[in-house]
Amino acid sequence: VLLLAIPMMLEMMMESVFALVDLYFVGHLENSSAAVQTVGLTESILSIIYSIAMGLGMGATAVVARRIGEKDPVAGAKAGMQAVVIALSINVVIAVLGFIFATDILMLMGSSPESAEFGTPFMRVMMCSSFVIMLLFILNGIFRGAGNAAIAMKSLWIANAFNIALCPIFINGLGPIPAFGLTGAAIATTIGRSMGVLYQLYNLFNGKGILKVALSYFIPDRKLIGSLIGIAAPGMLQFVIASCSWIFLAELVATTGGDVGSAGYQSDIRIMMFFMLPAWGLSGAAATLVGQNLGAKDVGRAERSVFVTAKFSVGYMTLIMVICLLAANTMMGFFTNDERVHEVAVKAIRILSTGYIFYGIGMVLLNAFNGSGDTKTPTWVNFFGFWLLQIPIAYLLAKVVELGPQGVFWAIPIAETAMTIASIFLFKKGRWKRVEV
Repeated sequence: VLLLAIPMMLEMMMESVFALVDLYFVGHLENSSAAVQTVGLTESILSIIYSIAMGLGMGATAVVARRIGEKDPVAGAKAGMQAVVIALSINVVIAVLGFIFATDILMLMGSSPESAEFGTPFMRVMMCSSFVIMLLFILNGIFRGAGNAAIAMKSLWIANAFNIALCPIFINGLGPIPAFGLTGAAIATTIGRSMGVLYQLYNLFNGKGILKVALSYFIPDRKLIGSLIGIAAPGMLQFVIASCSWIFLAELVATTGGDVGSAGYQSDIRIMMFFMLPAWGLSGAAATLVGQNLGAKDVGRAERSVFVTAKFSVGYMTLIMVICLLAANTMMGFFTNDERVHEVAVKAIRILSTGYIFYGIGMVLLNAFNGSGDTKTPTWVNFFGFWLLQIPIAYLLAKVVELGPQGVFWAIPIAETAMTIASIFLFKKGRWKRVEV
């Protein structure tokens, strides 16, 4: 568990650093509240792209892990490349629509017309570069399925190194490079992620890993694509369900709390993701071990790996909860100079942290289902938890009870706790042990 989990945790921590670096630099621009809001709202929309990429990556992880467990790396490599073909095909549509409707999307999310106009170039760059995001997630899913989490981790270390170095240059300007302001953050992030993808591709094609890739594997295979979509579609749907819920919450905060409330909430969500994504990476160890052990017909070891991972996750999330409760003021002061935004963000981070332990357990169980190829169970858990519980509670507390943004904050740990309890019950039923991939 540790050999797989530590690289995965560092990998996902690096993924969250992208948003934190952008947040830090744009939070110190002259029009900081509009800039922070734009970054946050754009990230909320990009979460749909992350959802598709993570769903496909999860499908690739499940199939590749199962093939590796069956000692058939050639079939694993072919399946992984077909996932890449699917992702690039989907992304063409997303990039075109995102570029054309960037301003309208920001306004639909609750941004003021002035803030939407200000943030349009940033969103356009991010939406047009979404294929890089997809490749980063899916190729890392392939490496994780093969048990090589270190390459996945290193690709994001490289991507972040470039992003951190280039952000101040493109935002503030240097020598012949003009100051692009907010848009510079998007340019730096895109270049950084592209460097990470180039590193992934090098490791895929150098012939040294367990997966040997040939160009012929990229020729569309209808049967294999159909099989992958069958596994990945529920996975994509489960993340799209979650993303749409978070988008609704972001819009609800923006309409009840204005630009200041929205900027505070988005700042907190970036901090939360920084701490949560490593836990997601930890749970990825459970997904890989479940897939490989089921492929090797060792159901008992697959189940034990989930329990061990859950213990680590509880310990990590307990530590993070304590840090967030005690150091909320200090953390948020680092990312914004606006006292009003700071006040909202501190309230949000303290409320959300009350559910961190349950988040940790829930993520391990949901990823264990996904690793077994049972992507339908987490999809239903997400549907009931996010759409039938979190959204109605958030709306009730924010608008009916008139708690405003604070009502939205409380809806999140309430829903996540309920989802974790449901996941424990379903895991014990054991349907995941009988899924064929």
